[in-house]
Amino acid sequence: MIQKKLLSAAEILIIVVLACVPLFITFPYRVNIFLSWEGAYRMSLGQLPFRDFGIPMGGMYWVVPALFFKLFGPAMITLIKAQAFLNIVSALAFRSILKSLDVHPGIRVTALLLYCLSYSFFNFWPWYNHTVIVYEFVALAFLMKYIFYSGSKYRLPWLLLAAVFTFVSFFTKQDGGGMAFLICCALLLYHCWTKKNWWALLVYIGFFALIMILVIWPLTQYEFGYWFNHGQPPHNARLSLMEVADEFFGNSDWLKFYIFLISLIILADYKSWKPAKGNKQSLIFLLLTLGILVEAVIFQVTSYTPPDNNIFFHSFAFVFIISFLAKQLRLNFDKFFVVIFCGAGVLLWWSHVYWTYIQRIAARTSAGESANLSPTGENLVNRHNYIYDLDTTKIPQSKWVFSDLPVFKKIYMPAPTVEGIKRIMNLDLVRTNKDLRVLNMSELTPLAAAIPYHLERGPEYPLWFHLGVGMFNREARMFESRIGDKYYDLVLFENIPSLNNFYPFRIRDSLQKHYRMIDSFYAPRRGDTKGTIEVYVK
Repeated sequence: MIQKKLLSAAEILIIVVLACVPLFITFPYRVNIFLSWEGAYRMSLGQLPFRDFGIPMGGMYWVVPALFFKLFGPAMITLIKAQAFLNIVSALAFRSILKSLDVHPGIRVTALLLYCLSYSFFNFWPWYNHTVIVYEFVALAFLMKYIFYSGSKYRLPWLLLAAVFTFVSFFTKQDGGGMAFLICCALLLYHCWTKKNWWALLVYIGFFALIMILVIWPLTQYEFGYWFNHGQPPHNARLSLMEVADEFFGNSDWLKFYIFLISLIILADYKSWKPAKGNKQSLIFLLLTLGILVEAVIFQVTSYTPPDNNIFFHSFAFVFIISFLAKQLRLNFDKFFVVIFCGAGVLLWWSHVYWTYIQRIAARTSAGESANLSPTGENLVNRHNYIYDLDTTKIPQSKWVFSDLPVFKKIYMPAPTVEGIKRIMNLDLVRTNKDLRVLNMSELTPLAAAIPYHLERGPEYPLWFHLGVGMFNREARMFESRIGDKYYDLVLFENIPSLNNFYPFRIRDSLQKHYRMIDSFYAPRRGDTKGTIEVYVK
């Protein structure tokens, strides 16, 4: 009993500590985080997706960040606080799933350490491809509560909550939410088969459909069908079986390795996996693990940015395999030594996650970046300098600086970016015009709160300016028309030549024709997708 309490306390400690570590450090400006900020800011002001701005997915992604903006103000660092909360929720949901599956507490604490390290710890900025999985795991946690709840009373609310959060997941992003729905249906299908009663599956599907109708039907008056991407023009369907096969067989080493190991486990202990009522818990565990692996195979194709956003599968595969090995190898997880040894192995396995933090802190505190030079002046080639860095404009992250603006508190950026922001804030038209009309096609969306200026709104206005993803030719023509009419007092445009119309090149052409560029400076980006923020006035 004492050991179980200690392990339970260790689980909560791991979840909370690893989720809260980012709250105590500073960060470089995150590429693409502008979308998270502006959506949350708009919703914190009372704006609604589809009515006040168009997006190709659902609006649930911004609900938690918007709530945190209300509580703590619209600073970039508030997004970190919102994500810390989401990371705690997702880890608690994962813990609940394992408890429902009756995973040994010693294995569970090790699996939670892996989950937090591999999936939560480095996801310290909110992003829709992560949040959709968080809500999926909450739905699965409620569904597991329903399936394995021993009492007859109070079971129905768990099933209804599973349907609610499945819809929340779907209305965060369609691909992850759709696969969450299919996994839940598969688990309920087996559960109903063992009970010879199908009402639970029908209730789940019916309640999910009811919520969808109640939420989406009022939005149809705001061109919901145009904005919401379910593969219809002008959108395209992202699911391609050939692309899935290409990515799976050409890469996906960990996924194939886990599938191979699980296949061996089924082969070695096939009697335990026969579809019988007595093996219900084992079969649910197997179905869930395989479902998560299949989802990860598809998700890496349909949601390809960032490239490692599907690694939630590690934790499920790990706990399934370790649970089997513990029985076969007679590993006694009641002994603290075994738990500590397994935890140390996880820390070693995923050391690159926390080592990145250590390197970043070291880079910020060191005198600067320099190669190992010979005292004699000899040209010594090592792994740090064997390739010439021909980019002479590159600014090392160790030399990035902080801005004085509250919205950028604890966020450091390239010095030219910070200086460029200061010049914008000191423009006469910014300081004197209280009804400034601004088109901000740049990553510096927090300037909406810093200047401040009113955000354009309406069902025709895109939140996201990526041509072919978040907006289309119809919206591009709208902006070109307004630029031609000199509607805006100030325009910020981020030119990123290496990205395919991340900010539409045709808008820049129109600006150069009708407006005057008065300034340009380094955008807060790193790597091969560098950009320049250009400042235009009438």
